[in-house]
Amino acid sequence: MTPRARKQVTLADVAREANCSVSLVSIVMRDAVGASQETRHRVKAVAARLGYRPDQRARALRSTRSGQIGVTFDVHQPFHAEIIDGLYTAAEAGNHELVLSAVVGAVDDRRAAETLLRDRCEALIMIGPSLGMARLRMLADEVPVVAVARPLSCPGVDVIRIDDRGGVAAAVTHLVGLGHRRIVHVDGGKAPSSPERRAGYLEAMAAHGLSGEATILPGGLEQEDGIRAAAQLLAAPEPPTAVSAFNDRVASGVIQGLVSAGVSVPGRVSVVGFDNARRYESGLVPLTTIDQNPALIAKLALERAIGRAAERYLPSEQVLIPRLIERASTGPVSEAAGLPAVTTTDLGT
Repeated sequence: MTPRARKQVTLADVAREANCSVSLVSIVMRDAVGASQETRHRVKAVAARLGYRPDQRARALRSTRSGQIGVTFDVHQPFHAEIIDGLYTAAEAGNHELVLSAVVGAVDDRRAAETLLRDRCEALIMIGPSLGMARLRMLADEVPVVAVARPLSCPGVDVIRIDDRGGVAAAVTHLVGLGHRRIVHVDGGKAPSSPERRAGYLEAMAAHGLSGEATILPGGLEQEDGIRAAAQLLAAPEPPTAVSAFNDRVASGVIQGLVSAGVSVPGRVSVVGFDNARRYESGLVPLTTIDQNPALIAKLALERAIGRAAERYLPSEQVLIPRLIERASTGPVSEAAGLPAVTTTDLGT
């Protein structure tokens, strides 16, 4: 009778027994940077005890570099498109190929990333990922992951982002400098950066002694969210003289809603956006906004993805300083500033 073949011990088996991640076991077994001597001794002792043997065929496959960097992005986000543009510009100088996987309709971040993994991409750049921490960590166990434009703390994941709190604070400070006190913030809803920008608004209002004036309206990511916010502003008993919006699209919607109702921007209400998307440099009212510098974000993200794929770096976070771009949508407060109160409906916080 032929004895049953013994099950091959995998990296996952070693990781489970050593109480660490698969990626950390992989680092140890490849003698790559990123693990302490104590961890190396512990993991190798567990591997020896379990009888782990590296799969030479898999190792040979991995050693054949694809040269591809995968990118996930939301097709509906103008700022994501600008980062994609910057990634292509940064990639021209090297030998790495970008492979795009769009988040659209029924295709979420998870499915978009899995498509890139099947294409054997060496690393993933995920622009504004909406995945939870557990799934992001699982991805980082399989391939280097660089998260762009999302504040998060996830072991094994690189982060390249703007200082969201500082950006909104710059917007509030700009408006206060123009004499505004009744400054409303239109929120980003469930967007990953929304809590940070909301907190930045509240902190900045408090820093200027305006906590009593702070009001946060529910919003989202789209122009329609800004139009709905404008309708709430038009119905307020205590009209604001200025608005800080979650992003440029929402700000554009606010402006559209106000102007359609006969309210001058910035004559009666000043509006600040966030992103500095090119399409809002001109138009109905050229938009004052917070610049995220997508070209620099793209350059840093690509450098980090390539370096992580080559095992030159450990995961890290880089936070860039935002800057305010002043255009025609903001101006000094005046006696005529603010909106006519047409009802007694409260804005709410």
